[in-house]
Amino acid sequence: MKKITTVSHDSYMKKVLVNREEAAAYINAAAEEGELKYLLVAIRRVVGANGGMGALAKATKMSRTTLYKTLSPTGNPEVGTLEAILAVYGIRMGFFAVNPVNNRTSHPRSTHTHHPAP
Repeated sequence: MKKITTVSHDSYMKKVLVNREEAAAYINAAAEEGELKYLLVAIRRVVGANGGMGALAKATKMSRTTLYKTLSPTGNPEVGTLEAILAVYGIRMGFFAVNPVNNRTSHPRSTHTHHPAP
């Protein structure tokens, strides 16, 4: 009979999140949830899989305390801070066009109209 081995979720995630593409996909999935706390948890997991806060502090030249606060569940990081953190792992933030959820009217002063792609 073949022996079945199990791996904890955390161990598996640490193996997966060292891969830049996997880490980027994981962070994107968390960002799509629409809540900052989920994004920060995902980034913390990527940090943990890639050497931890000490290594990140050295790479970004930010203090560990600042990084812990920034990436805490109640953190409120600036975009530039997130960009600096993600750059260490070869990941950058991006924005993508999507179909609007509802029919918003354009700003009254706007003369530019938006048309969906064919």
